[in-house]
Amino acid sequence: MINGLQNFRDTGGTPLTQGGVSRSGVLFRSEALSNLTRQGIKDLAATDIGVIADFRTPQERDMAPDLLPQSREFRIVELPLLEGAMTGMAQGVMKAADPDAAAAAIQQALATLPSLSDLYVHMLEGGAGSFAELARLVAASTDKPPTAVLVHCTAGKDRTGVAVALLLEAVGADREAVIADYASSADNLAGPWADRMRGMVTAMGVPLTPEIDTLLTATPPEALSGALEWVDSAHGGASGYLQSGGLTDDELAALRVRLAG
Repeated sequence: MINGLQNFRDTGGTPLTQGGVSRSGVLFRSEALSNLTRQGIKDLAATDIGVIADFRTPQERDMAPDLLPQSREFRIVELPLLEGAMTGMAQGVMKAADPDAAAAAIQQALATLPSLSDLYVHMLEGGAGSFAELARLVAASTDKPPTAVLVHCTAGKDRTGVAVALLLEAVGADREAVIADYASSADNLAGPWADRMRGMVTAMGVPLTPEIDTLLTATPPEALSGALEWVDSAHGGASGYLQSGGLTDDELAALRVRLAG
């Protein structure tokens, strides 16, 4: 664990369909690193993580910058995905200087509110290049620390959840185990983090409907399941999807070696 993070974990230990489990110490996931405590910063410095892939938009990063150790260098790779930035939208409205602009943003968001499954499919339709770049970063990592990859967005559940699912499926992970890991984010984020997101929404004068609460804090298994079914239908699976984003055969093979051994 890293002090200050609620949704941090190693993706290692995920069961593989051909037997065994995914490798530990290679790919980590979390929410944004903006709430790290002083101890958490020391905790992060002590890990084998050397690369941090950030799916947040520039606006999200400006509002809640990652807190990083100064004791050693990290390679920061920005892979902004606007689709999936629901918590970032809430933060953006809260920071809007013009009340009329904030009200307009709220109304626009409510009028076009998607389901999580629809949000994920939209994300997949436009994000193949970003997801392939994350796969490339993991494929290029080595056993010589610190080269492990940490991927995050704001909550670590939507953009990060879809990304991790794609990489694990591409190396032969069991789908039920992948979906179960995704679903665990809701429990991890329950409490202070989820309450903070709900507080942002209600402070904007927006009614906290079940639909909005789901988008902000939930990870229903059927949402990821639907997204992966779309990947299967459109690309024949996660490997084909990542290759549609530019991942080469050699990089895919290296990804499998790194994550599945």
